[in-house]
Amino acid sequence: MYLIEYENMVSEEYKLVPDTLYLTVYLIGSFLCHNYIESNRLQLLGITCLLIASKYEEICAPRVEELCFMTDNTYSREQVLKMESQVLKYFGFQLFAPTTKTFLRRFLQAAQASYTSPSLELEYLANYLAELTLVDYSFLNFLPSVIAASAVFLSKWTLDQSSHPWNPILEHYTSYKPVDLKITVLALQEPRLNTSGCPLRAVRMKYRHQKYKSVVGLSSPELPKMLF
Repeated sequence: MYLIEYENMVSEEYKLVPDTLYLTVYLIGSFLCHNYIESNRLQLLGITCLLIASKYEEICAPRVEELCFMTDNTYSREQVLKMESQVLKYFGFQLFAPTTKTFLRRFLQAAQASYTSPSLELEYLANYLAELTLVDYSFLNFLPSVIAASAVFLSKWTLDQSSHPWNPILEHYTSYKPVDLKITVLALQEPRLNTSGCPLRAVRMKYRHQKYKSVVGLSSPELPKMLF
């Protein structure tokens, strides 16, 4: 997960779109499922997958030399290009996959339908929760769509306990009922609460900034059983 933390920091450094980070994580995880990589080459795989994802998602992708520089030139341009060829060959150039971000964007639109004006706090908090799952192995057990829906559910509850966080519109567009999200919502609340002693701080540092409404500081009340 330190590799994903590094990718998050590089993504912030180059101001890449969130989809690039999510696709990078997908490429890394899928490649490692069926390919052995020595520990001293994991960072090489990371920047290579970031390069590939950038070419897919960005208007202007970072140059190979820039990514090599980010690793203190631990790897050469030739090594990155060789790894790129290896990764692309493994995927057969079929790179697209629906990530948590893909679903989250649509689900947030559905959630915003119940607001008189768009809530930036809801958007930022849901994105913050979703990005926390990228550095937590346990969330590999959940579908991206379930994680996205759960992030919206928990965000709505955090911001407003006066009404139920789920409604017919969200149920229609997500195809999930509250009971379907219970395990994931509770799991999602856990990493947010356990902030002490965690060495992976890039996501929390990012969403502590005012431009993201400092959503890290929002506390999530206990989730009553009746919500599910």
